[in-house]
Amino acid sequence: MTITVLTKRADFLAANKGLRNARPGFVLLTRPNRGQGKRFGITVTKKVGNAVVRNRMKRRFRELLRDALPEEGMADTDHVLIGRSGGITRDYHRMRGELSHALKAASEGKGDRPRPQRKPRK
Repeated sequence: MTITVLTKRADFLAANKGLRNARPGFVLLTRPNRGQGKRFGITVTKKVGNAVVRNRMKRRFRELLRDALPEEGMADTDHVLIGRSGGITRDYHRMRGELSHALKAASEGKGDRPRPQRKPRK
């Protein structure tokens, strides 16, 4: 089974409406994708650091997902990792364990409480 990469903004926005599991180094978003297979996406904002730091974090996330998704990922689901500032300094093996725990919780339908909706600016 091949694992494809999310490229369209609409897919990332749809995943944001799915299940959320936050960990110290990342946030995992999961959402069923109606039979399109296992897909993953990575997002790291400028708040995390400069381009060098962001690219290093994205490389680590890609490797984490390639290692975990074939066995632990959910079928026909989009998986999106959002980088947090602590993700670049965390131990790789610790992050791998956290990702396994987050994937297990997501497969059981467990997630964090929904985030409160922000009021639009006037």
